[in-house]
Amino acid sequence: MARVRYAYEPEDPTKAAKAMGYEMPISFKHAVEICSEIKGMKIDEAIRFLEEVAEMKRAVRFKKYYKKVGHKSGLDKWFAGRYPQKAARYILKVIKNLEANADYKGIEKDRLIITHAQAKKGRVLKRFTPRAFGRATPKFKTLTTVEFVAEVR
Repeated sequence: MARVRYAYEPEDPTKAAKAMGYEMPISFKHAVEICSEIKGMKIDEAIRFLEEVAEMKRAVRFKKYYKKVGHKSGLDKWFAGRYPQKAARYILKVIKNLEANADYKGIEKDRLIITHAQAKKGRVLKRFTPRAFGRATPKFKTLTTVEFVAEVR
């Protein structure tokens, strides 16, 4: 039994591939923006896009969490963007795993389109930093789960 269930099930599982990155130490907001950008792309386009983001050659549009985010050039009809390198590297591994899963199932990679891309909040690692006079400051880290489904269209 899986630890986390997929939020989306494809109509025909024989023509779809799934992959999940479970509780990765990346920013949840960055993962949400990358997932919204990748959804609808082919796998090769998504890999190229994430490699360019990791190399800071292409920015990710921040459409949901755009407050106090600087403007970047090269964004199609949008203003706010960033280069979330760490999240791009982790999500790139999951996309390559998705590609390998499709290859294992015998599905043509050229026809696969990412139909589902979602980021979920995982566990919270609770830590505390000691301060003066016996006090402590909380230092919480939220882990992120990312799931992808690619189908033949």
